[in-house]
Amino acid sequence: MHDHEFVDVVCAIPLSRSLTYRMTEKTRCTVGQRVTVPLSSRKLTGYVIATHSDAPKGNFTIKEIHRVIDTEPIFTQSEIDLARWMSSFYACSLGEALSVMLPGGKRDAAAAALDPDDLVSPVARDLSVAQQEAIQSITSREHRMYYLFGVTGSGKTEVFLQAAREEILKGGQVIYLVPEISLTHQLSREVSRRFPEGVAILHSAMTGSQRLREWNRIRKGEVSLVIGARSAVFAPVARASLIIIDEEHENSYKSGSHPRYHARQVALRRVQDASGVLVMGSATPSLEAWKLMEDRVMQRLVLPKRISGGTMPSIEVVDLTEYEGPLSKPLRKAIYEVLGRKKQVILFLNRRGFSYFFHCKSCGFEMQCPHCSVSMTYHRSSNELRCHYCGYSHLPHQVCPTCGSLDVGYSGYGTELVESEVARVFPHARTIRIDTDTVKEKQHLQKALRTMRDGEADILLGTQMVAKGLNFPGVELVGIVLADSALHLPDFRSQERTFALLTQVAGRSGRFSNTGRVIIQTYHPTNSAIAHAVDQDLEAFYSQELKVRSELNFPPFSRICRIVFRSRNQSRSEAAADKALSMLEQRGIAAAGVQVLGPSPCPIERIARNWRNQIILRSKRVPPLLRAAVMVRELGNTFPGVYIEIDLDPLSLL
Repeated sequence: MHDHEFVDVVCAIPLSRSLTYRMTEKTRCTVGQRVTVPLSSRKLTGYVIATHSDAPKGNFTIKEIHRVIDTEPIFTQSEIDLARWMSSFYACSLGEALSVMLPGGKRDAAAAALDPDDLVSPVARDLSVAQQEAIQSITSREHRMYYLFGVTGSGKTEVFLQAAREEILKGGQVIYLVPEISLTHQLSREVSRRFPEGVAILHSAMTGSQRLREWNRIRKGEVSLVIGARSAVFAPVARASLIIIDEEHENSYKSGSHPRYHARQVALRRVQDASGVLVMGSATPSLEAWKLMEDRVMQRLVLPKRISGGTMPSIEVVDLTEYEGPLSKPLRKAIYEVLGRKKQVILFLNRRGFSYFFHCKSCGFEMQCPHCSVSMTYHRSSNELRCHYCGYSHLPHQVCPTCGSLDVGYSGYGTELVESEVARVFPHARTIRIDTDTVKEKQHLQKALRTMRDGEADILLGTQMVAKGLNFPGVELVGIVLADSALHLPDFRSQERTFALLTQVAGRSGRFSNTGRVIIQTYHPTNSAIAHAVDQDLEAFYSQELKVRSELNFPPFSRICRIVFRSRNQSRSEAAADKALSMLEQRGIAAAGVQVLGPSPCPIERIARNWRNQIILRSKRVPPLLRAAVMVRELGNTFPGVYIEIDLDPLSLL
């Protein structure tokens, strides 16, 4: 008989403890293997986290493992330890953390994705002095964290790849994260050519079995470089001595489902454990990253110039209060000129711009919450303006409170309207539209982009998707149809998002020439995000935005945890949020330094027939936030039909 006959197993369910099962001769297994186990009437996949010979005390029969899935362990002890850290940091169970680490094939599928920005040029480039200095700094390992900050097209990728090459020559293993990518053949070929020692590419188009095959290659040490989207941060390299996060500001690094981990946080944890180095990069760093650079916690490396020779485009602003409809006269004129030269145009519209935000068409006044400085959202059903942070509400204005004008209303328009307007004004132009409705399949996207790249289309009309990573030599004009749409989302990050988006979109124009133009249409030409993006003055924008965040005590000056209560039944969702609030107050949460905002309905109050209410917890430190979140999670069982979502450091509060 073997020494150990019992195993402790965790499953991907919100159960905070492990379950004990008995092994048989046929189902002998060890730590790190997956098994199928009976749980009440179901059979679940579980992960073995311990084996032992002591039967649990108590009068019950111990069930047997049903079958062993893997011939050898897929998790090592260090990955189980990482999952334990995740379970405490993201308020999830150990089983849920392990399941999200495993390449299941469905975990990463974000919106159909584009080629990353100037990812690899097929020609070996001469490095600029700034690039050489950046590579030297990273390989010196004098710091634990580096940030490669440079304009779009300044050659960040080349620095990343050369730093990776140096690390691998020293015997290290590298994880290189890119946002929601569809890796092109060109990139795969280029990387495989440069890294003959073995590359694993993990992306969302792979099947679960393909991903598992790559996972096993990495586990066996056959691979020195792993490239992939968010979940590649869990790749089972023995020692993550260098992790690179390209386009660090991208939202796709944050998981949209439970457990809501952020790849940046996990990467930081992994390099700490491995005494490795974390290198991030973007033309528009997140405010959190900028603050770390300002505080000298992270070393800033700057790439100041475009390497392809193109200059940064000229940027003009059009004040929409002077024009009707989505295409102003100056924008139309510019499109005519560019089409006349047989060049191409990108028109960018932020899709979420149907938002019901109140503004005065005469003076530009906008209704904001007096307590939170975020836009108030108009609710047709109850005919009120409401703040979705603190719950403050106000009747809509019939007259502008600032200038007395009667010309007030609720603004926003979407891609279909703009498309029909383009067709009306430019009937002969070949127009392609790219948004989530038209791109249900990746092939559509690739085909549309190829059409554009080959010069067979004149105007590309698109949403978020066209903002990043597009490198079309023929594009001489980028028109931003409505720069304001993200500004009015009731989210404290809306200024930061707008600034990043405008800067990234502007980077699409004139990448290979000196004739690039960008026209930004807005109702708020003096708004700081818009004005600073136009001047391309990042320093000024970040310092001003940090001042505002500091005054309002929002991240990066505090940490927040968002708790959402969702239910098919509206009153149940509200009751659960109210009960959670009173429980937190009874347990003296304020004394622990945690401030509670809400409860209030979520800005998008109903999604998929579920009613959503939220509480936002804010504190200088993470531990008391997590303690409060876990208390609320444990309440969950007392509310049938209510699902509780916990999100530490949420990227969006919609």
